[in-house]
Amino acid sequence: MGRNLLLFFFMVTTLTFAQPEVPKSYFSDVIGVNIKKYKKHANKAYRLKDYEHAQFLFDSLVQNVIQESYMNNFKVRAVSGKKIDIYEFEKPMYLITSAFWVATSSGEIPALNTLADQYHDQVDFVVLFWGPKKAIVKLKKLYSKNISLVYVDEMENTNDFTIKTMKHSLGFPTTFIIDDSKMIVDVRRNMNHYYEKDYTTSYNEHFQTFMNGLRLILEKDN
Repeated sequence: MGRNLLLFFFMVTTLTFAQPEVPKSYFSDVIGVNIKKYKKHANKAYRLKDYEHAQFLFDSLVQNVIQESYMNNFKVRAVSGKKIDIYEFEKPMYLITSAFWVATSSGEIPALNTLADQYHDQVDFVVLFWGPKKAIVKLKKLYSKNISLVYVDEMENTNDFTIKTMKHSLGFPTTFIIDDSKMIVDVRRNMNHYYEKDYTTSYNEHFQTFMNGLRLILEKDN
């Protein structure tokens, strides 16, 4: 019954995708139609500690609503302070949204660095942080030069629904896998930090997790 309920909630948006004459659908539009219903049911699942159903709800939102919509353009700032548009990244994008206070395990960033060094000619690796510039500057030394660190100054985006949705409804860290046309291929939550595992295990498991997502755009591009 739960599955049928979710399909009903997402039916309007799904049917929109099925109509070939309908204009391009953007992330802010499709998420705006469904996010209140998703949050209501997801919050209930978390209160009941029904994490399997909570994951099902998230997967349903991604598969029935977000996938094949297009990421909106919005403004961020580079670590240097320069203001840039997200559309200035022209390659397929591996976009991770996070915050400066989110903890990472020992092998997580090194695994991402390895992939960025290997595939930066084909993919733009971007980590988008919420937090003050001074905190992001301190984090920059941990990341490869082939990863673009950017941050959101919410005072500059007070009316940007895309920014508010990315932060307050999908949570973080979250990965958006986006092709070169800015179509969202997939969205994944980075839930497995492997905190209690040794460096080698953490590195290998994060590498595989990142690679599984990255493969979606590498194979699509080919």
